Amino acid sequence: MLKRLTILMMALVLSGPALAQSGPLRLVITDGVIEPLPFAVPTFEAENGEAAQVASDISRLVAQDLAGTGLFREVPASAFISQHSAFAQTVAYPDWRAINAQALITGAVFVSGNQMTVKFRLYDVFSGAELGGGLQFAGTVDGWRRMGHKVADAAYSRITGESGYFDSRVVFVAESGPKDNRAKRLAVMDYDGANLKYLTDSGSIVLAPRFSPSGDRVLYTSFESGFPRINVLDVASVGRQQITTADGEMAFSPRFSNDGRQVIYSLANGGNTDIYRTDLVTGASSRLTEAPSIETAPSFSPDGAQIVFESDRSGSQQLYIMSANGGEPRRISFGEGRYGTPVWSPRGDLVAFTKQNAGRFHIGVMRTDGSEERLLTASFLDEGPTWSPNGRVLMFMRETQGAGGTSSLYSVDISGRNLKPVPIQGGASDPSWGPLQP
Repeated sequence: MLKRLTILMMALVLSGPALAQSGPLRLVITDGVIEPLPFAVPTFEAENGEAAQVASDISRLVAQDLAGTGLFREVPASAFISQHSAFAQTVAYPDWRAINAQALITGAVFVSGNQMTVKFRLYDVFSGAELGGGLQFAGTVDGWRRMGHKVADAAYSRITGESGYFDSRVVFVAESGPKDNRAKRLAVMDYDGANLKYLTDSGSIVLAPRFSPSGDRVLYTSFESGFPRINVLDVASVGRQQITTADGEMAFSPRFSNDGRQVIYSLANGGNTDIYRTDLVTGASSRLTEAPSIETAPSFSPDGAQIVFESDRSGSQQLYIMSANGGEPRRISFGEGRYGTPVWSPRGDLVAFTKQNAGRFHIGVMRTDGSEERLLTASFLDEGPTWSPNGRVLMFMRETQGAGGTSSLYSVDISGRNLKPVPIQGGASDPSWGPLQP
Protein backbone atom coordinates (compact mmCIF):
# COMPACT_ATOMS: atom_id res chain seq x y z
CA MET A 1 0.00 0.00 0.00
CA LEU A 2 1.26 3.46 -0.82
CA LYS A 3 2.43 5.42 2.17
CA ARG A 4 1.18 8.86 3.04
CA LEU A 5 3.13 11.82 4.27
CA THR A 6 1.33 13.03 7.37
CA ILE A 7 1.45 16.06 9.64
CA LEU A 8 1.22 15.10 13.29
CA MET A 9 0.85 17.33 16.33
CA MET A 10 3.56 16.26 18.80
CA ALA A 11 5.51 17.72 21.69
CA LEU A 12 9.00 17.17 20.31
CA VAL A 13 10.72 18.36 17.19
CA LEU A 14 12.55 15.56 15.40
CA SER A 15 15.96 16.31 13.98
CA GLY A 16 16.74 15.97 10.27
CA PRO A 17 18.40 12.53 10.57
CA ALA A 18 15.48 11.20 12.61
CA LEU A 19 13.17 11.97 9.72
CA ALA A 20 15.16 9.83 7.32
CA GLN A 21 13.44 6.60 8.24
CA SER A 22 11.32 3.96 6.61
CA GLY A 23 7.58 4.29 6.97
CA PRO A 24 5.47 7.43 6.66
CA LEU A 25 7.40 10.68 6.86
CA ARG A 26 6.32 12.97 9.65
CA LEU A 27 6.46 16.73 9.70
CA VAL A 28 6.26 17.61 13.37
CA ILE A 29 4.32 20.69 14.45
CA THR A 30 4.34 22.12 17.96
CA ASP A 31 2.60 25.24 19.28
CA GLY A 32 5.44 27.51 18.26
CA VAL A 33 8.02 25.37 16.47
CA ILE A 34 7.81 23.54 13.19
CA GLU A 35 10.34 21.76 11.03
CA PRO A 36 9.02 22.38 7.51
CA LEU A 37 8.92 19.38 5.22
CA PRO A 38 11.53 19.68 2.43
CA PHE A 39 10.13 19.19 -1.07
CA ALA A 40 11.41 19.54 -4.63
CA VAL A 41 9.60 20.69 -7.77
CA PRO A 42 11.68 20.24 -10.94
CA THR A 43 10.44 22.38 -13.82
CA PHE A 44 7.46 20.60 -15.37
CA GLU A 45 8.06 18.97 -18.73
CA ALA A 46 6.83 20.91 -21.77
CA GLU A 47 5.31 18.25 -24.01
CA ASN A 48 5.36 20.62 -26.99
CA GLY A 49 7.06 23.89 -27.83
CA GLU A 50 4.06 26.04 -26.99
CA ALA A 51 4.05 24.70 -23.42
CA ALA A 52 7.58 25.76 -22.41
CA GLN A 53 6.80 29.04 -20.65
CA VAL A 54 3.56 27.96 -18.98
CA ALA A 55 5.18 24.71 -17.77
CA SER A 56 7.86 26.76 -16.04
CA ASP A 57 5.31 29.21 -14.62
CA ILE A 58 3.06 26.47 -13.23
CA SER A 59 5.87 24.58 -11.51
CA ARG A 60 7.05 27.84 -9.88
CA LEU A 61 3.54 28.64 -8.68
CA VAL A 62 3.12 25.16 -7.17
CA ALA A 63 6.35 25.64 -5.22
CA GLN A 64 5.30 29.12 -4.08
CA ASP A 65 1.90 27.90 -2.88
CA LEU A 66 3.36 25.11 -0.77
CA ALA A 67 6.28 27.09 0.63
CA GLY A 68 3.94 29.98 1.43
CA THR A 69 2.07 27.87 3.98
CA GLY A 70 5.08 27.69 6.27
CA LEU A 71 4.58 23.92 6.49
CA PHE A 72 6.97 23.16 3.62
CA ARG A 73 10.49 24.19 2.57
CA GLU A 74 11.51 24.09 -1.07
CA VAL A 75 14.84 22.47 -1.94
CA PRO A 76 16.36 24.84 -4.56
CA ALA A 77 17.12 23.59 -8.07
CA SER A 78 20.79 24.42 -7.53
CA ALA A 79 20.95 21.52 -5.05
CA PHE A 80 19.48 18.94 -7.45
CA ILE A 81 21.68 15.94 -8.28
CA SER A 82 19.09 14.28 -10.49
CA GLN A 83 17.55 16.39 -13.26
CA HIS A 84 14.03 15.00 -13.62
CA SER A 85 13.25 16.45 -17.05
CA ALA A 86 10.72 13.93 -18.42
CA PHE A 87 7.37 13.09 -16.82
CA ALA A 88 7.74 9.36 -17.60
CA GLN A 89 11.31 9.28 -16.28
CA THR A 90 12.05 6.81 -13.48
CA VAL A 91 12.67 8.61 -10.20
CA ALA A 92 16.25 8.31 -8.95
CA TYR A 93 15.25 8.17 -5.28
CA PRO A 94 18.82 8.01 -3.88
CA ASP A 95 19.65 11.34 -5.54
CA TRP A 96 16.64 13.04 -3.96
CA ARG A 97 17.30 11.44 -0.55
CA ALA A 98 20.85 12.75 -0.69
CA ILE A 99 19.57 16.35 -0.71
CA ASN A 100 16.89 15.57 1.91
CA ALA A 101 13.96 16.17 -0.44
CA GLN A 102 11.25 14.21 1.33
CA ALA A 103 8.54 14.93 -1.24
CA LEU A 104 9.01 15.20 -5.00
CA ILE A 105 6.45 16.78 -7.34
CA THR A 106 6.79 16.23 -11.08
CA GLY A 107 4.55 17.36 -13.91
CA ALA A 108 4.01 17.86 -17.61
CA VAL A 109 2.11 20.42 -19.68
CA PHE A 110 0.65 20.15 -23.17
CA VAL A 111 -0.74 23.22 -24.99
CA SER A 112 -3.02 23.31 -28.02
CA GLY A 113 -4.14 26.81 -28.97
CA ASN A 114 -5.56 28.31 -25.77
CA GLN A 115 -6.27 24.89 -24.25
CA MET A 116 -3.84 23.03 -22.04
CA THR A 117 -3.52 19.85 -20.02
CA VAL A 118 -1.47 19.58 -16.84
CA LYS A 119 -0.38 16.24 -15.35
CA PHE A 120 1.42 15.75 -12.07
CA ARG A 121 2.73 13.07 -9.73
CA LEU A 122 3.73 13.18 -6.06
CA TYR A 123 6.39 10.88 -4.60
CA ASP A 124 7.34 9.95 -1.04
CA VAL A 125 11.12 9.98 -1.54
CA PHE A 126 12.12 8.07 1.58
CA SER A 127 9.69 5.20 1.08
CA GLY A 128 10.31 5.23 -2.68
CA ALA A 129 6.63 5.25 -3.63
CA GLU A 130 4.22 7.39 -5.58
CA LEU A 131 1.41 8.82 -3.47
CA GLY A 132 -2.05 8.05 -4.80
CA GLY A 133 -1.33 7.95 -8.52
CA GLY A 134 -1.13 10.86 -10.94
CA LEU A 135 -3.80 13.46 -11.65
CA GLN A 136 -4.63 15.49 -14.74
CA PHE A 137 -6.28 18.92 -15.04
CA ALA A 138 -7.56 20.65 -18.15
CA GLY A 139 -8.06 24.37 -18.66
CA THR A 140 -7.04 27.39 -20.67
CA VAL A 141 -3.61 28.90 -21.05
CA ASP A 142 -5.04 32.18 -19.76
CA GLY A 143 -6.08 30.30 -16.61
CA TRP A 144 -2.67 28.75 -15.97
CA ARG A 145 -2.61 30.09 -12.41
CA ARG A 146 -5.73 28.09 -11.57
CA MET A 147 -4.06 24.96 -12.92
CA GLY A 148 -1.04 25.60 -10.74
CA HIS A 149 -3.23 26.16 -7.68
CA LYS A 150 -5.13 22.93 -8.39
CA VAL A 151 -1.87 20.95 -8.54
CA ALA A 152 -0.71 22.56 -5.29
CA ASP A 153 -4.07 21.81 -3.62
CA ALA A 154 -3.86 18.16 -4.62
CA ALA A 155 -0.27 17.85 -3.36
CA TYR A 156 -1.11 19.67 -0.11
CA SER A 157 -4.12 17.42 0.48
CA ARG A 158 -2.16 14.20 -0.05
CA ILE A 159 0.64 15.33 2.24
CA THR A 160 -1.43 16.78 5.09
CA GLY A 161 -4.70 14.87 4.89
CA GLU A 162 -6.54 18.23 4.77
CA SER A 163 -8.20 19.89 1.81
CA GLY A 164 -6.26 22.71 0.18
CA TYR A 165 -7.12 26.37 -0.20
CA PHE A 166 -4.98 27.70 -3.07
CA ASP A 167 -7.61 27.61 -5.84
CA SER A 168 -9.85 30.09 -4.07
CA ARG A 169 -10.72 33.77 -4.22
CA VAL A 170 -11.12 36.62 -1.75
CA VAL A 171 -13.57 39.51 -2.06
CA PHE A 172 -12.58 42.68 -0.22
CA VAL A 173 -12.86 46.47 -0.15
CA ALA A 174 -10.16 48.13 -2.25
CA GLU A 175 -9.24 51.54 -0.86
CA SER A 176 -7.53 54.59 -2.34
CA GLY A 177 -7.04 58.23 -1.43
CA PRO A 178 -6.24 59.98 1.88
CA LYS A 179 -7.39 58.51 5.16
CA ASP A 180 -10.01 61.24 5.75
CA ASN A 181 -11.48 60.92 2.23
CA ARG A 182 -10.89 57.35 1.17
CA ALA A 183 -12.62 55.90 -1.90
CA LYS A 184 -13.85 52.34 -1.45
CA ARG A 185 -15.03 49.77 -3.99
CA LEU A 186 -15.52 46.03 -4.08
CA ALA A 187 -12.80 43.89 -5.62
CA VAL A 188 -12.10 40.19 -5.97
CA MET A 189 -8.73 38.46 -6.29
CA ASP A 190 -7.05 35.07 -6.05
CA TYR A 191 -6.08 34.06 -2.53
CA ASP A 192 -2.50 35.23 -3.21
CA GLY A 193 -3.45 38.68 -4.52
CA ALA A 194 -3.29 37.87 -8.24
CA ASN A 195 -6.01 38.43 -10.88
CA LEU A 196 -7.51 41.48 -9.22
CA LYS A 197 -10.90 42.55 -10.59
CA TYR A 198 -13.14 45.42 -9.48
CA LEU A 199 -16.84 44.70 -8.95
CA THR A 200 -18.13 48.22 -8.22
CA ASP A 201 -17.00 51.75 -8.98
CA SER A 202 -15.80 54.22 -6.37
CA GLY A 203 -18.93 56.37 -6.45
CA SER A 204 -20.35 55.23 -3.09
CA ILE A 205 -19.08 53.74 0.15
CA VAL A 206 -19.19 49.95 0.36
CA LEU A 207 -18.49 47.78 3.39
CA ALA A 208 -18.32 44.18 4.59
CA PRO A 209 -18.50 42.05 1.43
CA ARG A 210 -19.24 38.37 2.07
CA PHE A 211 -18.95 35.48 -0.38
CA SER A 212 -21.81 33.02 -0.79
CA PRO A 213 -21.05 29.36 0.04
CA SER A 214 -20.87 28.58 -3.69
CA GLY A 215 -18.75 31.66 -4.50
CA ASP A 216 -21.12 32.96 -7.19
CA ARG A 217 -22.60 35.88 -5.22
CA VAL A 218 -21.39 38.55 -2.80
CA LEU A 219 -23.30 40.33 -0.05
CA TYR A 220 -22.20 43.83 0.86
CA THR A 221 -23.39 46.98 2.58
CA SER A 222 -23.79 50.10 0.42
CA PHE A 223 -24.35 53.74 1.39
CA GLU A 224 -25.51 54.65 -2.10
CA SER A 225 -28.92 55.81 -0.83
CA GLY A 226 -27.48 57.67 2.16
CA PHE A 227 -28.55 54.86 4.53
CA PRO A 228 -26.76 51.51 4.76
CA ARG A 229 -28.52 48.92 2.61
CA ILE A 230 -27.60 45.31 1.85
CA ASN A 231 -27.04 44.32 -1.77
CA VAL A 232 -26.59 40.88 -3.30
CA LEU A 233 -24.21 40.98 -6.26
CA ASP A 234 -23.77 38.27 -8.90
CA VAL A 235 -20.00 37.97 -9.39
CA ALA A 236 -20.17 36.83 -13.02
CA SER A 237 -22.73 39.34 -14.34
CA VAL A 238 -22.22 42.06 -11.67
CA GLY A 239 -26.02 42.26 -11.49
CA ARG A 240 -27.48 42.99 -8.06
CA GLN A 241 -30.60 42.93 -5.93
CA GLN A 242 -31.28 44.76 -2.68
CA ILE A 243 -32.75 43.41 0.54
CA THR A 244 -35.90 45.42 1.24
CA THR A 245 -35.96 47.53 4.38
CA ALA A 246 -38.29 50.31 5.53
CA ASP A 247 -37.48 54.01 5.34
CA GLY A 248 -35.17 55.04 8.17
CA GLU A 249 -33.96 51.50 8.82
CA MET A 250 -30.26 50.71 8.50
CA ALA A 251 -29.18 47.20 7.46
CA PHE A 252 -25.58 46.02 7.69
CA SER A 253 -23.17 43.15 8.65
CA PRO A 254 -24.77 40.53 6.37
CA ARG A 255 -23.77 36.89 5.88
CA PHE A 256 -25.20 34.04 3.84
CA SER A 257 -26.72 30.90 5.31
CA ASN A 258 -24.95 27.67 4.47
CA ASP A 259 -27.33 26.85 1.62
CA GLY A 260 -27.02 30.38 0.21
CA ARG A 261 -30.78 30.92 0.34
CA GLN A 262 -31.00 33.13 3.41
CA VAL A 263 -29.17 36.20 4.68
CA ILE A 264 -28.61 37.05 8.33
CA TYR A 265 -27.81 40.65 9.23
CA SER A 266 -28.22 43.53 11.68
CA LEU A 267 -31.06 46.02 11.40
CA ALA A 268 -31.10 49.33 13.27
CA ASN A 269 -34.48 50.94 13.83
CA GLY A 270 -35.49 53.55 16.40
CA GLY A 271 -32.14 53.46 18.19
CA ASN A 272 -32.19 49.68 18.61
CA THR A 273 -30.12 47.13 16.68
CA ASP A 274 -31.16 43.48 16.40
CA ILE A 275 -30.42 40.48 14.21
CA TYR A 276 -32.78 39.57 11.38
CA ARG A 277 -32.97 36.85 8.76
CA THR A 278 -34.37 37.18 5.23
CA ASP A 279 -35.17 34.49 2.68
CA LEU A 280 -33.76 35.63 -0.67
CA VAL A 281 -36.30 33.59 -2.61
CA THR A 282 -39.54 34.51 -0.84
CA GLY A 283 -38.45 37.82 0.69
CA ALA A 284 -39.85 36.77 4.07
CA SER A 285 -38.01 38.25 7.07
CA SER A 286 -37.92 37.29 10.75
CA ARG A 287 -36.47 38.97 13.81
CA LEU A 288 -34.14 36.76 15.84
CA THR A 289 -33.22 38.98 18.81
CA GLU A 290 -35.26 41.44 20.87
CA ALA A 291 -33.15 43.29 23.39
CA PRO A 292 -32.32 46.91 24.21
CA SER A 293 -28.67 46.16 23.53
CA ILE A 294 -26.77 46.22 20.22
CA GLU A 295 -26.63 42.83 18.46
CA THR A 296 -24.53 42.63 15.31
CA ALA A 297 -21.96 40.71 13.20
CA PRO A 298 -23.83 37.37 13.08
CA SER A 299 -22.24 34.25 11.55
CA PHE A 300 -23.77 30.81 10.96
CA SER A 301 -22.23 27.57 12.20
CA PRO A 302 -21.25 25.17 9.36
CA ASP A 303 -24.35 23.03 9.94
CA GLY A 304 -26.60 26.12 9.93
CA ALA A 305 -28.05 25.27 13.34
CA GLN A 306 -26.48 28.07 15.39
CA ILE A 307 -25.37 31.68 15.13
CA VAL A 308 -22.45 33.44 16.81
CA PHE A 309 -22.71 37.23 17.15
CA GLU A 310 -21.47 40.18 19.18
CA SER A 311 -23.57 42.04 21.73
CA ASP A 312 -23.13 44.60 24.50
CA ARG A 313 -26.02 43.19 26.56
CA SER A 314 -23.61 42.39 29.42
CA GLY A 315 -22.34 45.98 29.51
CA SER A 316 -19.38 45.47 27.16
CA GLN A 317 -18.91 44.05 23.68
CA GLN A 318 -18.84 40.23 23.99
CA LEU A 319 -19.55 37.10 21.91
CA TYR A 320 -22.72 35.00 22.16
CA ILE A 321 -24.13 31.88 20.52
CA MET A 322 -27.81 31.11 19.97
CA SER A 323 -30.04 28.92 17.84
CA ALA A 324 -30.36 29.97 14.20
CA ASN A 325 -34.08 30.38 14.92
CA GLY A 326 -33.48 32.78 17.81
CA GLY A 327 -33.95 32.09 21.51
CA GLU A 328 -31.86 32.72 24.59
CA PRO A 329 -28.15 33.25 23.74
CA ARG A 330 -25.21 32.04 25.83
CA ARG A 331 -22.08 34.09 26.30
CA ILE A 332 -18.79 32.48 25.24
CA SER A 333 -16.19 35.27 25.70
CA PHE A 334 -14.98 36.02 29.22
CA GLY A 335 -11.46 37.40 28.86
CA GLU A 336 -10.40 40.98 29.46
CA GLY A 337 -11.26 43.47 26.75
CA ARG A 338 -13.91 43.73 24.03
CA TYR A 339 -14.72 41.09 21.42
CA GLY A 340 -16.25 41.51 17.96
CA THR A 341 -16.56 40.35 14.32
CA PRO A 342 -16.92 36.63 15.17
CA VAL A 343 -16.89 34.09 12.35
CA TRP A 344 -17.36 30.33 12.64
CA SER A 345 -14.64 28.04 11.29
CA PRO A 346 -15.57 25.82 8.30
CA ARG A 347 -14.50 22.90 10.47
CA GLY A 348 -17.03 23.89 13.13
CA ASP A 349 -14.62 23.69 16.06
CA LEU A 350 -13.44 27.28 16.42
CA VAL A 351 -14.70 30.85 16.33
CA ALA A 352 -12.33 33.58 15.11
CA PHE A 353 -12.75 37.11 16.42
CA THR A 354 -11.30 40.59 16.84
CA LYS A 355 -10.28 41.56 20.36
CA GLN A 356 -9.48 45.02 21.71
CA ASN A 357 -7.61 45.21 25.00
CA ALA A 358 -5.13 47.59 26.61
CA GLY A 359 -4.88 49.76 23.51
CA ARG A 360 -4.06 46.88 21.15
CA PHE A 361 -6.12 44.92 18.65
CA HIS A 362 -5.79 41.18 18.17
CA ILE A 363 -7.06 38.43 15.90
CA GLY A 364 -7.84 35.36 17.98
CA VAL A 365 -9.62 32.04 18.06
CA MET A 366 -11.51 30.12 20.74
CA ARG A 367 -13.51 26.93 21.04
CA THR A 368 -17.25 27.28 20.53
CA ASP A 369 -17.76 26.91 24.28
CA GLY A 370 -15.37 29.82 24.90
CA SER A 371 -12.45 27.69 26.07
CA GLU A 372 -8.86 27.69 24.80
CA GLU A 373 -8.78 31.31 23.69
CA ARG A 374 -5.59 32.10 21.73
CA LEU A 375 -4.51 35.46 20.37
CA LEU A 376 -2.69 35.10 17.05
CA THR A 377 -1.76 38.72 16.28
CA ALA A 378 -1.29 42.09 17.95
CA SER A 379 -1.02 45.56 16.41
CA PHE A 380 -2.38 49.10 16.40
CA LEU A 381 -5.45 47.81 14.50
CA ASP A 382 -6.14 44.23 13.38
CA GLU A 383 -9.76 43.52 12.48
CA GLY A 384 -12.27 41.36 10.60
CA PRO A 385 -10.93 37.78 10.31
CA THR A 386 -12.09 35.43 7.57
CA TRP A 387 -11.36 31.69 7.25
CA SER A 388 -9.66 29.85 4.41
CA PRO A 389 -11.89 27.12 2.92
CA ASN A 390 -10.11 24.40 4.93
CA GLY A 391 -10.08 26.29 8.24
CA ARG A 392 -6.28 26.35 8.46
CA VAL A 393 -5.55 30.04 7.75
CA LEU A 394 -7.11 33.38 8.68
CA MET A 395 -6.99 36.56 6.60
CA PHE A 396 -7.70 39.95 8.17
CA MET A 397 -7.22 43.72 7.82
CA ARG A 398 -4.30 45.53 9.46
CA GLU A 399 -4.12 49.33 9.61
CA THR A 400 -1.01 51.33 10.41
CA GLN A 401 -1.05 54.21 12.88
CA GLY A 402 -1.11 57.90 12.08
CA ALA A 403 -2.82 60.36 9.74
CA GLY A 404 -1.13 58.74 6.75
CA GLY A 405 -1.88 55.22 7.93
CA THR A 406 -2.80 52.61 5.37
CA SER A 407 -4.89 49.45 5.56
CA SER A 408 -3.73 46.16 4.07
CA LEU A 409 -4.55 42.46 4.22
CA TYR A 410 -2.57 39.90 6.18
CA SER A 411 -2.85 36.16 6.73
CA VAL A 412 -1.82 33.96 9.64
CA ASP A 413 -1.95 30.24 10.41
CA ILE A 414 -4.30 29.21 13.25
CA SER A 415 -1.19 28.23 15.22
CA GLY A 416 -0.17 31.91 15.18
CA ARG A 417 2.74 31.18 12.82
CA ASN A 418 3.44 32.41 9.31
CA LEU A 419 2.07 35.93 9.67
CA LYS A 420 2.53 37.70 6.32
CA PRO A 421 1.01 40.45 4.13
CA VAL A 422 -1.09 39.65 1.07
CA PRO A 423 0.73 41.23 -1.92
CA ILE A 424 -1.77 43.64 -3.50
CA GLN A 425 -1.47 47.23 -4.67
CA GLY A 426 -3.23 49.95 -2.70
CA GLY A 427 -5.21 49.83 0.51
CA ALA A 428 -7.53 46.95 1.37
CA SER A 429 -9.96 45.97 4.11
CA ASP A 430 -12.93 43.70 4.94
CA PRO A 431 -11.72 40.44 3.33
CA SER A 432 -14.05 37.49 2.81
CA TRP A 433 -12.47 34.21 1.72
CA GLY A 434 -14.57 32.24 -0.73
CA PRO A 435 -14.79 28.47 -1.27
CA LEU A 436 -12.56 26.37 -3.48
CA GLN A 437 -13.49 27.03 -7.10
CA PRO A 438 -15.22 24.21 -9.00
